[in-house]
Amino acid sequence: MENYQYHIFSPYRVCPLGAHVDHQHGLVTGFAFDKGVDLWFTPTDDGSVHLKSLTFDGEVSFDVTKPSQVKEGNWGDYARGAKYALKKRFELTRGIEGVIKGSLPVGGLSSSAAVLTAYVMALAKANNITLSKMEVIKTASQAEREYIGLTNGILDQACIVLGEKDSLLFLDTDSEQYRIIKKNPRMPEFEIAIIFSGLTRSLVSSDYNLRVAECKTAAWNMMAYTGMPLKSFDKTYLRDIPKETYDLTKEKMPPRFARRAEHFYSEYKRVRKGVTAWETGNLVLFGQLSFESCQSSIKNYECGSEELIAIYNIMRQCEGIYGGRFSGAGFKGACIALVDPAKKEQIREQITSEYLRMFPEYTDSFEIHFCKTDDGARFV
Repeated sequence: MENYQYHIFSPYRVCPLGAHVDHQHGLVTGFAFDKGVDLWFTPTDDGSVHLKSLTFDGEVSFDVTKPSQVKEGNWGDYARGAKYALKKRFELTRGIEGVIKGSLPVGGLSSSAAVLTAYVMALAKANNITLSKMEVIKTASQAEREYIGLTNGILDQACIVLGEKDSLLFLDTDSEQYRIIKKNPRMPEFEIAIIFSGLTRSLVSSDYNLRVAECKTAAWNMMAYTGMPLKSFDKTYLRDIPKETYDLTKEKMPPRFARRAEHFYSEYKRVRKGVTAWETGNLVLFGQLSFESCQSSIKNYECGSEELIAIYNIMRQCEGIYGGRFSGAGFKGACIALVDPAKKEQIREQITSEYLRMFPEYTDSFEIHFCKTDDGARFV
């Protein structure tokens, strides 16, 4: 891609602990890893955007100086979303001409957030806009929420932008304070296994937004039962309600809402324990907590397709896997695992044979990849 002026690499991300809590202002952890999205581009002086994809069909063209168009339901919506979010704060006069390429199947790795991050960085560069890392995160997140229509928090974008090789991101999505915690020298080597079920997914059309509403409803229930003043639904978060209030009210509210809150409070505790395990180099405990996180996702958050649950159960029996869970929102997509690099091939063999015996229809689309942690989104 020598004929383009700039090249951005925006990595995919995994979240070993802190599942389904960022939209409730919870605590999360994450890694960026060495597969992701590449965007090659050259700024255009007339405001025009022309994009080709090496992953999806068709070309995308629009003008950054014109008001944001309605969503078209294709891969170009992510570029339009980046333009939409940047235009809220800045005047855009220059567009980009470029090519984008993703390096793994879509599903469970926040490929949409990686793509949005790349477009935000590219359009900012073309228009001489300097954004801090947190501004890139918030702009990409705003694009996903307000334009794409997914009511997520900032977990995905934060891992993609702030990630550092051999380090764990620990982020409080309420205060937006974060720490990058280097791998303890005593910790054994590990790699990240990405296990694609073969089933692709779209978060906007899954139960993702419904679960967010259920969490907020659980919070509303607790506030109402204890006489706390209610806030508007969009400003209601489980993080604002003490665990003691949940303990007092969980028997009173409908069980489905209690289960969503149970997941939030137990995940908060797991993240705290997990960060301590990481700091002390205890990968076995860190992995075990990741397995427990997935168990709560299945039981309390009630996500995970039949296929993902099957992969999770196989992973628990695999020698050389420290821990793992569903990735992304866990409705279809992928599972991730922290693995001993010396056992990669036997892990690949065991999961592949057991999974395809149960789901032979995915023989052509099931994939396992092994990746390493990496630095966050950057100009190459």
